Formats: sequence, C-alpha cells, structure tokens
Amino acid sequence: MEEANIENAAEVAKTVGVGAVEEIKHFIHVDELANYLTWGNVAKVVTSVIAILIFWIVYRLIRMFIKKAAAKKFEQKTVISLTKAVSYCFYVLIIMYVLGLFGIKLTAIWGAAGIAGVAIGFAAQTTVSNFISGIFVVTEKTMKIGDFIEVDGISGTVDTIGLLSVKIHTADNQLIRIPSSAIINTKLKNYSTYDFRRYVFEVSVDYATDLEKAVEVLGSVPALCPTVITDNEAYAPKVLLTTPGASGIGMNLIVWCKRADFFDTKHDVCKNTIKAFAENGINIPYNRVDVSVLTDKTIPSLSFKA
Repeated sequence: MEEANIENAAEVAKTVGVGAVEEIKHFIHVDELANYLTWGNVAKVVTSVIAILIFWIVYRLIRMFIKKAAAKKFEQKTVISLTKAVSYCFYVLIIMYVLGLFGIKLTAIWGAAGIAGVAIGFAAQTTVSNFISGIFVVTEKTMKIGDFIEVDGISGTVDTIGLLSVKIHTADNQLIRIPSSAIINTKLKNYSTYDFRRYVFEVSVDYATDLEKAVEVLGSVPALCPTVITDNEAYAPKVLLTTPGASGIGMNLIVWCKRADFFDTKHDVCKNTIKAFAENGINIPYNRVDVSVLTDKTIPSLSFKA
C-alpha cells in the first residue's frame, strides 16, 4: 500500500514538474531566445564590446592630449569648452554605432535631425554665428588675457575669451561683453602685442615763426621726457613739417616708448612742448573770438525819407 502511494506521488510530481518546465519555457520564450543565441550573434556582441572599449580608450587619449596641448595656449574656460565638444562627439558616435548594431535604420534619424537643425539654426542664428566666430577668435590667437584691445571704438583690458564672446573692462572699470562675431567683422586693435608703441604729437606754429628754430626746439623735447626712447636708432625721435593750415603750419613730433609708459609719455611730451615753445617765443596759433560791446553812442542813427 505504501509502495503504491509512493508511486502515485512520484507520478504526480513528475507531471507537475513537466508542466512547470513547459510554463517556464513558454514564459521566457526559450525557442525564440535560442534563435538569437547563435555563435554569430555572440561574436557580434563580443566584437561590439571590444569596439566600444577601443573607442573609449581612443576618446580618453584624445581628450587628455587636447587638455595638455590647449592648456598651454588657451585659458581654462576655452579648454573646458573644447573637451566638452570632444565628449559630445564621442557620445553621438557611440549611440549611432549601438543603434546600427540593433538594425535601426539611421536614415529617419538623420532626416529628423536635419529638420531640427534647420529650425534651431533659424531660431539661434546669432548664437551660431558667435560660436563659429569664437572658434576663429580662439584659433587665431590675436589676443590673450590681460591685453589692452579696441573693437569698434570700445577699448579695455581682456578678462575672458570665450567661444560666444570676449569680456573686457574699460579704463573706468566697466564690464563690456563683445560678441565674437563683432570681433571678426570689425577691426581689432591690440595695443599689447608688441613691447614698444609710437606716439605722434601734432602741433602747429604761426606763419611768422622761424621754421628752422621751431624744428630745433621741438627736437629738443624728447630729451626732457624720461620715458621717451632716445638711445636706440630704430626708435629715434623725429620732427616733421606737415601741411600749411588755415591758421598755422603743422608739425609732428614722433617718439617711441615702452608700452607701459605710453600715457606718461603723452603727458610729458605735451607739457614740455608747450613749455619749450613759450621759452623760445614760438607762438601756437588758435582760434580767437573778438567781442565788442555796443552802446547807444556807438550805434549810428538811421533816418528814412518817405
């Protein structure tokens, strides 16, 4: 009796076990899974993983190289922007590669991206223009942090150089943001590129002045200015007669100085020129206005006959 019960229990367990296995196979779709788990698909997965690892190593090497190379030439913010751009390109390439592995056609995605790009381009064309111009500004290296520049009549010291704009502070300590496109499309003056600067002082003398004496007196002014370079033949001071004007004859005093002494040089040249002319009796012509006060006695009486 007990043996019969045991055999019945075994039959029941077997039946239940077979049913459970069938249910599990039906649930996880073993047959379909077996179709995918082929040696060819496994090889594709392994190849894809290896390819992604290689891409990752190459990406890290390029990123490290850009960081080291750009850090020597550009400021920190520009380096960060460049590394971010490289990272975005890497992520896009990896995503497109993975989608291609799964058999997803990229034609529709590229089409949608093109339409979106056109829409975004129209909406942000100013930003895109500044971004592209910023790339040229960064690569041309026409300025660096601390340079004194002038763009479209605005001058100041450079604080930051970005892809979208350049920020400067003026002589009266005001912050000005200059778009990168404005720097590319207008004339940029960088007063800090070279160590020496030239200053041309313009003055005129009366027509009755002895010109040889005026040239001699004006030529003695640089020796009175400590910041003017006088011991270098390449930067030697010069005096030139220019053109006759409405009230006098024009003269130019051309001097050179160190970049840091430019404003002191302007001050000293102007002060010592006026002083030297006054001491030697040389007149600087200027416009004059004569004002006469008329009284009743000085106004002639007018009479009319009918």
